[in-house]
Amino acid sequence: MSTSPATTALLAWLTPSMFALLLYGVGQGLIKKYIGEVSPARFCLYFVLAKAIVNLSWFFTHEHPSLLSGDGRAFLELGVLAYIIDGTGWILYFESIIAGPITIVGTLSAAYPALTVVFARIFLGEELGTTQYAAVSLVIGGCLGLSYSPPDADTKILKRRWIPLAFLALTCWATSNTIVKHAYSFAEASEVNLMVCNTLGGVLSLGLYGFLKGRKGAHSVREYLHSFVPMGMMAGGDLGVMIASRYGPISIVVPLTGAYPVVTLAFAALILKERISKLQYGCVAAIIAGMVLCQP
Repeated sequence: MSTSPATTALLAWLTPSMFALLLYGVGQGLIKKYIGEVSPARFCLYFVLAKAIVNLSWFFTHEHPSLLSGDGRAFLELGVLAYIIDGTGWILYFESIIAGPITIVGTLSAAYPALTVVFARIFLGEELGTTQYAAVSLVIGGCLGLSYSPPDADTKILKRRWIPLAFLALTCWATSNTIVKHAYSFAEASEVNLMVCNTLGGVLSLGLYGFLKGRKGAHSVREYLHSFVPMGMMAGGDLGVMIASRYGPISIVVPLTGAYPVVTLAFAALILKERISKLQYGCVAAIIAGMVLCQP
């Protein structure tokens, strides 16, 4: 039995979105497990290495337009720019964690899909139906709820520099997603070539940050495994998003793939044996309902 064109078009972006959701969720769970052993800068350094391995492996095993083609130059330039901005967002996020309360910074950073939806409406002209906007709101609201944890009363915040850093981080991520979707409208756009852009942008941002702040000190095989495995999953998630962004509306792709806290929560409950609260169960229900309702 053959599938309809509409179903084929839906699966073209929904399948890699779900793939990214799973990898992001498990990757974040592993980061949560090992964050006490590895510094953020080291995670960045290993993230760039993982990106290079995952992206370039896909690039060399799939057909793609020539990187040297003049017609595809604008696409490549925008792609590199988008991922330099994305990497800058991660740097700002890590710096905001160092400067401020992780409970608030984490919640704030989870709002980037909402800003992406706004940017897509303003700059790309993407319009969703009323039900889809409501569904996306459920997903984003659920993610914000899952990302929230009560602040530690003993934690004293002496400086407020984390506030602009956190806001700039989510702005960078939303901007990057919007630029990527726009880049796909250019000649010789290819998700395979975009993976080279993702690698170069990562090297020029995260790589530089990781090298300057994470190269010092001893490196061990244990640290390498505890860093590279979750970062490899995050890189695989990025690959899924790059493919989904080409074929699906960015206003839905980003909120869906940004719902990975559901998977992370399951990982925390099953592997880390953390207790799940009623609020978290409610947030999971909201996200699942949103994921079902947001399909075209």
